[in-house]
Amino acid sequence: MMKRSPSFDEFDDLFARMSRQLEEMSRQFDAPRPFGHETAIDLREDSESFVAVVDLPGFDREDIDLSVADRLLTIEAVREESTDTGNEHGSEEHYVRRERRSDSVRRSLRLPADVRADDASATYNNGVLTVILPKLLVEDDEASHHIDVE
Repeated sequence: MMKRSPSFDEFDDLFARMSRQLEEMSRQFDAPRPFGHETAIDLREDSESFVAVVDLPGFDREDIDLSVADRLLTIEAVREESTDTGNEHGSEEHYVRRERRSDSVRRSLRLPADVRADDASATYNNGVLTVILPKLLVEDDEASHHIDVE
């Protein structure tokens, strides 16, 4: 007996199952970060400054907010995206698929020494944020205070 080749219906079923599985995998990658999973910050120190490096892929420069107060560097990034498909006729009542996604990162890092916050600078290139925080250097003359003995 000769084996029959799969019908087009069976191929359609196979592709439909594969499509559902790929969509499910996509949702898993788009899910928010699990509890306890934080964005890593690398902090380097040289004689004049601290340099913080943070990977923030997918964010725009305008999405990022930085602040420094009391030896605490805070990095916050928020983005919102929406995807519309099948809504070419102008009415939202006819869309076939519409997804909204938001992503946010907030991280604070205690710095080991005081910094000159007014002189801090940051660059964002190819999803990598680099923050340069000049140290507050106390000159040797100012570091000690002479006390008169009476």
